[in-house]
Amino acid sequence: MRFGLTADQRALRDGTRRVLARHFDGEALRGAVRERGPGGDGAALRAAGPGAVDRGLWRALGDAGFFALRLPEADGGAGLGLPEAVLVFEEAGRALLPGPLVATHLAAGAVPGAATGETVVTAVAGGLVEWLAEADTVRGDATGAVPLRSLDPLTPLHRVPGGAATAPDPLAVLLTAAEQLGTAGRVAELAAQHARAREQFGRPVGAFQAVAHLCAGMLVRTETARAAVYAAAVTADPVDIAAARLLADEAAVRGARDCLQVHGGMGFTWESEVHLHLKRAWVRTRRSGVVAESEEVLAADLPTGGC
Repeated sequence: MRFGLTADQRALRDGTRRVLARHFDGEALRGAVRERGPGGDGAALRAAGPGAVDRGLWRALGDAGFFALRLPEADGGAGLGLPEAVLVFEEAGRALLPGPLVATHLAAGAVPGAATGETVVTAVAGGLVEWLAEADTVRGDATGAVPLRSLDPLTPLHRVPGGAATAPDPLAVLLTAAEQLGTAGRVAELAAQHARAREQFGRPVGAFQAVAHLCAGMLVRTETARAAVYAAAVTADPVDIAAARLLADEAAVRGARDCLQVHGGMGFTWESEVHLHLKRAWVRTRRSGVVAESEEVLAADLPTGGC
């Protein structure tokens, strides 16, 4: 049996990439970061307050069916499944699309306006809540939430006392893993591009063994995570989702760190996309609880008994 993407799924993935490129391309990403401080100065960006959800972008995503993807056609949705949602969220992660995408998608059909992008929805997850000040609807108890200084300049955060005790939604975990997969794939691509273009001693830096090994490791981790995330989207099994989350987190965080190494000091500049992927990947690892929770799910599934 073959488990490759169908022609329709490939068309959905490619169409999503085109839509995101039209509404949130690299220049839009840099513009969103520049808005956090005058002239794109790093210190000013770190000191700036939370940004605002781009309501025009949110409605454009609604028009494209991003949030209503899994709703039945009778309810105005596309009638697609979890595998298709994973492909779409992988592209969102690749583009570093900002905003509480997962929470709004999961609220479609339950919260008026979420499916069309007219309503911004966020949710308490793992003791944190993203975009609290900008959300129209908060799912979960955010009482007593206090603002945090987020590592990611495009993801404002609040901490909710006692929120960590809330069990994460497995679908939210899987869609977050899909976003992590998108980051892993994108940074592997950026590293390979830089390794081919940048020259030292008259040779592309990718010709040097240390750089080549970094790029190869990124590719291996990305493809391993992709297999796990896609499989979990088919089975929707909590154990498979836990495994996908762990592999996708590793692929995104280690991949972004290795990509920074390939880029050298250039990767740390505010003009570069690379460090933004690393910071978003770090934030996503905390979105659905700590890693230990997924490890416990896997440990509980291990067979017991002696030889």
